[in-house]
Amino acid sequence: MTTNEKTICWDLTPLYASLDDKGLQDDLAAAHAQAESFRKQYHHQVNKPELTASRLAVILHEYQALQRLILKPYLYAQLQFAADSRPAEHGRLMARVREAWQRVSEKTLFFELELLQLEEQQFAHLINAPQLAEFRHYLQTTRAHAPYTLSEAVEQALKRKDLSGRDAFVQLFDELTSSLTYRFQFPGEEAERDAAGEELLGMLYHGDGEVRERAFATFLDKHGDQALVLTSCFNNIVLDHGKEADLRGYPDLMTPTHLSSETTPEMVEHMLATTETHYGLAQDYFALKKTLLGLERFKNTDLYAPVANKTRKFSFEEAWVLVQDAFGAFDPRLVSMTDRLLDQGRIDLKPQPGKSGGAFCMSLYPGADPYVLLNFTGTLRDVTTLAHELGHALHAMLASDRNLLQYHAPLPMAETASVFAEMLVTRHLLDQESDRSIKVALLCAKLEEVIATTFRQTVLTRFEQAAHARRAQDVLSSDELCELWLQENRRLFGDTVEMIPAYRWGWSYISHFIHARFYCYSYVFGELLVLALYQIYRQDGKPFIPKYLDLLKAGGSIAPPELVKPLGVDLEDPAFWAQGYKLVQDMLDELKQLV
Repeated sequence: MTTNEKTICWDLTPLYASLDDKGLQDDLAAAHAQAESFRKQYHHQVNKPELTASRLAVILHEYQALQRLILKPYLYAQLQFAADSRPAEHGRLMARVREAWQRVSEKTLFFELELLQLEEQQFAHLINAPQLAEFRHYLQTTRAHAPYTLSEAVEQALKRKDLSGRDAFVQLFDELTSSLTYRFQFPGEEAERDAAGEELLGMLYHGDGEVRERAFATFLDKHGDQALVLTSCFNNIVLDHGKEADLRGYPDLMTPTHLSSETTPEMVEHMLATTETHYGLAQDYFALKKTLLGLERFKNTDLYAPVANKTRKFSFEEAWVLVQDAFGAFDPRLVSMTDRLLDQGRIDLKPQPGKSGGAFCMSLYPGADPYVLLNFTGTLRDVTTLAHELGHALHAMLASDRNLLQYHAPLPMAETASVFAEMLVTRHLLDQESDRSIKVALLCAKLEEVIATTFRQTVLTRFEQAAHARRAQDVLSSDELCELWLQENRRLFGDTVEMIPAYRWGWSYISHFIHARFYCYSYVFGELLVLALYQIYRQDGKPFIPKYLDLLKAGGSIAPPELVKPLGVDLEDPAFWAQGYKLVQDMLDELKQLV
């Protein structure tokens, strides 16, 4: 394969020819008209004793078609904005499609509410009808919210209230944090300059400890300067969640997250508790890295410090071949699928002004291949990021036979393919690499990723639980939030890691606390599940592969506990969650042998 990296960018014309494409305007208008028609035809017609399975199947097909119709312009606008946020017309299109989405959502809100109001006996009869087999899991997960759903008038009032309530605080947080700039003198530059937050966080991977600490402290102290507003945002969003939980009668503050993620409180508590009992693994790694770096004091700004004296750079062609070789050794069909993304212009590769940072894979809808955004600069991390995002893409492509309502995997399963793909590539690189220092760097990078995704996300979840519990009693001050934050981090770091003073503000920039309640445990779930699945793959070999691919093909059509049963996994078994940490121990032992 020979490629010009500069030419690897998205081709969005399979969606619309341009921003001015008449088809885009027609789709927005058609979505509004169809939403009006859908409401006129079916409002107060779903929650009826005479509703038949055949009739509901027709309604579901129309509902699905309407969702897909409004989804296409919405995703197109997001992709345009992600590739380049600078043109004003990209921002205007985003605003226009958001408003269109909101109008359609309000018009169709009644449908799921009426589904929830069906009598239990009638619903049980409908859900087992063969005409509704393709929608069964969607109906089951929707029905799970029935005990906590209010009347349509109240639900609409809550949606409208959110615009000036919770959503307003989310917007305030986003606008404030995105507007922050930082004065910082970068290595090799003669004077301070304005820097973005992502630039400073990127310095955590710099080779100079003083630079790492200065950059992170600058970032955190700026958030501390905004403590009044950030604390207010946090308090009010947590208060809003508590009040809505009371209004809906949730038995626990985490109930809505359990319902949407298809997890149980017992399952999640077992997972978090198991992770906490393995904090010693992280502390062993921190002590080893302290030795590797030759430091007398190991600070939390040293966690991601480079350990190799030399760094290896990869061209995109080299990275692509490495990833494809790893995928091909697992199943050759994965190679042709991901090659299709490159051939069809579904990858946007290089960093550009105005382009979103980081990386993501945007799955569209069944039958349409996903788009992958990267910011590839040739680092080792970029190679594993490529594998991660292509894993997401494969998940979407394999699930393309599902209908739109059962296409996306539930949140805890959403990282399965991506993390597994990373494991395949990491193992392939380790087996291929002869340079000891590169192998050490590879193992360190993987262990740090596991620590960040399991141990750190457990810390975040425990902090959030403690903050919500405390907020139910009284308003939280900035100092109280800082102490709760440090308290949970001390449990992970123990005596091995010294937190810099500015880290007391570490809670204040984490957007998950603002955008979604108790989101963070899904990362722990996804990572531990994959580590355990990879252990099974190491033991079983080839017979594992078709079972794993069937898991991905299922998309969101099966609940997680049932989905993983064919692989011999019991998510309710506390011992299961410890299996993943056996692989972590193996990698740590391998690293110790190299050191």
